[in-house]
Amino acid sequence: MGRRSITAGVRANGVDRIEFTFVFEGTRYRPTIKRIPSEANLRRARQQLEEIKVRIARGTFSFADEFPDYRYLKELGGDARGTRTCNEIFDEFMEHCESRMSKNDFAFATLESYRKILDKVWRPEIGEELFTRVKFSTLQKIANAQKSGKKTYNNILSPLRCAFEYGYRDHPERHNPAKGLKGFRITKKDRAPVEPFTIAEAEALIAAIHRDWGEAQGNYDEFRFFTGLRPSEQIALQVSDCDLSQGKINVTKARVMARDKDRTKTSEDRLVELCPRALEVLKRHLTLRARLKLAGKINHDDLFFKETGEPIRNLQYAWVRWRRSLQVTLKARYREPYNARHSSVSWNLMIGRNPLWVAKQHGHSVQTMLEVYAAWTEGTKESDIEAIKQAMERRPALIAARAANDVLSVEVAAPIAAGPVRESRPPRSPRICHQNATRNGVARTKCLTRRKKDWRRERDSYRLPKWLNLSCFPNFPNIHASGNTSQESVHCARNEDTFITTIVNRP
Repeated sequence: MGRRSITAGVRANGVDRIEFTFVFEGTRYRPTIKRIPSEANLRRARQQLEEIKVRIARGTFSFADEFPDYRYLKELGGDARGTRTCNEIFDEFMEHCESRMSKNDFAFATLESYRKILDKVWRPEIGEELFTRVKFSTLQKIANAQKSGKKTYNNILSPLRCAFEYGYRDHPERHNPAKGLKGFRITKKDRAPVEPFTIAEAEALIAAIHRDWGEAQGNYDEFRFFTGLRPSEQIALQVSDCDLSQGKINVTKARVMARDKDRTKTSEDRLVELCPRALEVLKRHLTLRARLKLAGKINHDDLFFKETGEPIRNLQYAWVRWRRSLQVTLKARYREPYNARHSSVSWNLMIGRNPLWVAKQHGHSVQTMLEVYAAWTEGTKESDIEAIKQAMERRPALIAARAANDVLSVEVAAPIAAGPVRESRPPRSPRICHQNATRNGVARTKCLTRRKKDWRRERDSYRLPKWLNLSCFPNFPNIHASGNTSQESVHCARNEDTFITTIVNRP
């Protein structure tokens, strides 16, 4: 027979500690607690050891909770000590989220947001702490130390609450301290103001983008103004989503952080009816796409693309160009591209469209639409309404003439086969001849023969390029003739923020 222990697993260890001996997960442990080894304390320690053995048999024993001061606690595995660190819980939670994403039950953007917040905010503070020993006061102190606004503060709490809820499913009998973390209430004053463009501002910006970046980018931004699509929905459109016969597009997916999603932001598909202006832009863009595909520059199904034919994978690409045209070209106050969607909603309400129809077209609730956009319909002038209706029906003569003749600007005017369109630059100042060309015909002829100098007859005219044709612009007002030669120079008055200069052969 084996020898029986005379201490029953409990004995004195020095003058102020009591030692326990038991087997857990196949390993013998001898932890101690700080307690004077009197007869009464030893008797209570034996009862405690019996309870420990019962919990070990049931699988509910936690080494860290029973002996938090054990010197080798950190060296024990999670199973051995009966609890895990916060880093281990965070790792398991992220694996769970990745599994959900692989089954199309979790968005990639949400996964990356959770990962960044946990790695930047929570892991450095509580990553090495035992999960079940983290207190509410510790979590609240970490959250309060973050210098951020209300929305960012709420975003910081969200992944932590989800991770702790996931971890405490193994401990339903315990209280989850993360449940006590409360986010801020977001009011109307906390939201970014909605700043729709007026129809005149939108047309000026559309013309500037066409001039600065070419037809592909111009069509992209013009289409967003007259459909009100979310940016993530627009770059995910494919040719198969377009129905030209019915004048509609099917919005069923989105592209976020260069990753495609099989659903929209609200997870609801919708069929968007195109106004005549948007349908015209779509037809023109499909024609451009066909030319690029014939040239071998497009081998994908995306509807919108760069001037090189590559698909637009990231919203950053369009945002950079939007900002440059708005601030550098037009020198206007900056507004986010999302305001093009706000403009579309506001315009439809201004011209009297049914609010239910407008809400359905743009994919949001009627309550949200009325709360956010109703203020912009008040005090609308008849002239504004008529201008919006005309813009939705057809393009302005300036943009239409440029599109018809592939004349986007003096700096950006090249056939598609010539390659990508270059960024526009400010025009160079004309070089003025020192001789008086208006009084001396000989001097004028002499100046015209000098290639390094330009002849200028009046203050606002200069020698014109031969490739411009006045017949492309029959509707431009304030045309002033100058000169008596066989080629007559013509200067067109300023329209919006653009000058067009043409020549025509006199009969």
